[in-house]
Amino acid sequence: MYKKQMLMQRIVCMMTLIASALVFVSSLGLSTDLYDALSKTILYPDYDLDYTSVTGSRVYYDMFGFNSDFTRVGIALILVNLILFLTNTHSRRKYYIGNYIATGLSFAAAVGVSIWCLPQIASYKSQFRNNVNFEELQAFSKDWGTLYIGPDDTFWFDICFVVFGILLLSAVLLVLNCVFKVMVMKAEERALGSGKEG
Repeated sequence: MYKKQMLMQRIVCMMTLIASALVFVSSLGLSTDLYDALSKTILYPDYDLDYTSVTGSRVYYDMFGFNSDFTRVGIALILVNLILFLTNTHSRRKYYIGNYIATGLSFAAAVGVSIWCLPQIASYKSQFRNNVNFEELQAFSKDWGTLYIGPDDTFWFDICFVVFGILLLSAVLLVLNCVFKVMVMKAEERALGSGKEG
């Protein structure tokens, strides 16, 4: 039981860090296609986002602030989950208060970031699909040689949901690992206690 728990401990901590890195990468990719397709359609982005060659293309600028914060949040998640490794949560035979704090912080960060990000990503995806005039965008793309993306070209929006699913799964596994760890530690203490009595 001890060896299985230690293996799970290493895997889950690594999975949590990788999931955080994926959140950061998805934040970088989220606006890439939108930038290439929509940014040049708005003639005066500093003054009037509705003065555009393509109706609805302002979605790129509308989500710009969120996307910048999303990137910062991705970096913060990586830093929070590095605490798991700084406290040796991935390899420690016995957990101490620092390990419990690192586990709690990691779980809270994953849940908090997901609650903050996912509704906004869903909202911007809906704005992209429902508000952009894709016929105008296709014509603009032909005339100016820019990227054309259709209403179903939502890869980066969709991949964010997958990434956050992985992040939340790793957070839940981290807590389950902690519970498993406590059980193993108690079993070891009982075994040591019975050994001393014998």
